[in-house]
Amino acid sequence: MAKYLVIVESPTKVRTISKFLNKNYTVMASVGHVRDLPKSQLGFDVENDYEPKYITIRGKGEVLAALRKEAKKADKIYLATDPDREGEAISWHLMAALNLDPKKTYRITFNEITKNAVKEAMKHPRQIDMDMVDAQQARRILDRMVGYRISPLLWVKIKRGLSAGRVQSAALRIVADREAEIADFVPQEYWTIEAELMPESAKKALKAQYHGTGSRKEQPDSEERTREITSALEHAAFSVTEVKKSEKLRKAPLPFTTSTLQQEAARVLNFSTQKTMRVAQQLYEGVDTKGNGAEGLITYLRTDSTRISQEASQAAAAFVVKQYGEAYAAVPEKAENTAGSVKIQDAHEAIRPTDVTRTPQQLKSALSREQFRLYELIWKRFVGSRMAPARIEMLQIKITAKADQDYLFTTGTSRTLFEGYRAVYRESDAEADQKTAGLRTLEEGTKLTLEQLTPAQHFTQPPAHFTEASLVHTLEEKGIGRPSTYAPTISTLLARHYITKEGRSLYVSELGEAVNSIMKNSFPEIDDVGFTANMESLLDMVGEGKMEWKDIVRNFYPDLEREVKDAEETLGKVKIADEETDILCDKCGRRMVIKYGPSGKFLGCPGFPECRNTMPFYEKAGVKCPKCAHEIVVRRSRKGRRYFGCENPECDFVSWAKPSEVRCEKCGSWMAHKGEMLVCQNSTCGYSCKDKKPADL
Repeated sequence: MAKYLVIVESPTKVRTISKFLNKNYTVMASVGHVRDLPKSQLGFDVENDYEPKYITIRGKGEVLAALRKEAKKADKIYLATDPDREGEAISWHLMAALNLDPKKTYRITFNEITKNAVKEAMKHPRQIDMDMVDAQQARRILDRMVGYRISPLLWVKIKRGLSAGRVQSAALRIVADREAEIADFVPQEYWTIEAELMPESAKKALKAQYHGTGSRKEQPDSEERTREITSALEHAAFSVTEVKKSEKLRKAPLPFTTSTLQQEAARVLNFSTQKTMRVAQQLYEGVDTKGNGAEGLITYLRTDSTRISQEASQAAAAFVVKQYGEAYAAVPEKAENTAGSVKIQDAHEAIRPTDVTRTPQQLKSALSREQFRLYELIWKRFVGSRMAPARIEMLQIKITAKADQDYLFTTGTSRTLFEGYRAVYRESDAEADQKTAGLRTLEEGTKLTLEQLTPAQHFTQPPAHFTEASLVHTLEEKGIGRPSTYAPTISTLLARHYITKEGRSLYVSELGEAVNSIMKNSFPEIDDVGFTANMESLLDMVGEGKMEWKDIVRNFYPDLEREVKDAEETLGKVKIADEETDILCDKCGRRMVIKYGPSGKFLGCPGFPECRNTMPFYEKAGVKCPKCAHEIVVRRSRKGRRYFGCENPECDFVSWAKPSEVRCEKCGSWMAHKGEMLVCQNSTCGYSCKDKKPADL
């Protein structure tokens, strides 16, 4: 009787897939990659047209020996690694490492680990797609070039143990640029005016917001202008001049891609990108469920496609009709893809449940809390995506106040006429129905009596700090990285202490600023966001068979080598030596020196390792404390974010922006440096002026 060997990546998949196949099939795991470039050298031969040098990964000897033993017994061997470029490359490496006979070795892929999907894949074996393998080889070689040629420079310039990466450098640049934008942001003053108006024969007043004069929209930018308006309105005649009803359709969101799943899981569940991918991998590989054993609950988790198979779409439509009624069911006329995105891996479907009839509540007892919450999010999003749009009624009202001229106020309300997909799924940022009393009874010409005017001062806010979710969105939007790289890129930046995380917000650390500065000045092409995105497009072309992979490497490496040599000449001479201070070690009496750690600078004893004494390093900011006149020093938060504080332990003064000794001309409060401006820190003042001596910190 014929014997068959199926090789997958994960031991979890072995357990799940084994129960789908009969006793003639042996399922084994490679436990990930089996070959890679050597860690101790560059890993490719420049003189031999950049030919890679692959070696067996240390510790994989026993796994490969067991696989070879079973392969010799098998009549056919099926390589069932993941359905993406990396999975294709792993299958290719397995063929080489196991010396498999191409005539009896086949490649199979499945987008979900279910009985039907696995058996269907067995019916359609193919050869390894070398275009996909070459795209992965090109990515690996490019990343090795950047990492192994630039990282040693960072060791010389800053400290050992640092790393540079093609995608991570672009991601760090994006975060650093946002932090610089926030630091340089100068708030602009603006005012709002709210009118409380009583309609004729009504018991409750309504509220409306000032819009402008005549047909001109206006946002008052000073207290003086606000006073002018409120004075003119005190004796104005208010009346409703327009009541406009409209209806809009809110379309159901598309099913999840890797990026959108990571973003929504961060917003709704507060999951990190790494945690989302870990839990999704568990759901994909298989979970033991009552009566069914282990089976994959979701489709493949690394995808940029929003496509849904016809079979899955029909099953979802039938489920929606049965559970909610025909009015709620709607199937898109055509498969939709992420709008505006670059062409990327579209070989499989969007992330969806493998069986829509398995509701989250049915599986709750079989899942961990994390698995349940993520599966529920995926299930609701998919079911919602197959449902009819929500219908919302919008009511907009214009109110005119006649005084020395016409002043326009607006108000409005909305209500849901038909929930549609929102009966199942509601986006985390979806607007709620606006409930404003008495508006639906208003008609054009209704007279209104002014009860109260409430002017309020505001200041514009700087751009928000990146979160993991918004950074993933930006990386995808700019075409940087691919589904498999978002989570590891962010994890690497955090692990290297280039960025820090406080709450949900990401900040650049002092270490990250130093690395970003070197990359930006010495390797502008690699650090450039547009260049990195273009490189991803070239890799896609290799994967589609439209370009030779070595052409990319041949064009890239000489320029990189030239930049490295230039940087070695300039950066090699500025190795950071330990800077001696006047502070004495309280253990051995030597002068303490400034050293660099993961969170920035600290004081260390030069007698290390005999003396291991360390102390916090407080760099003087060159300005006196606005509260007590002691020195202001640069401090670091627990996560490595820089701030300014008073050296006096009894003073509680702290500021994210560098204080200035210049006092506000308007209110006398202390001011802070914001780029080329000085900004008053009194929240009710808002005064700013040109900085005659911009901050150098």
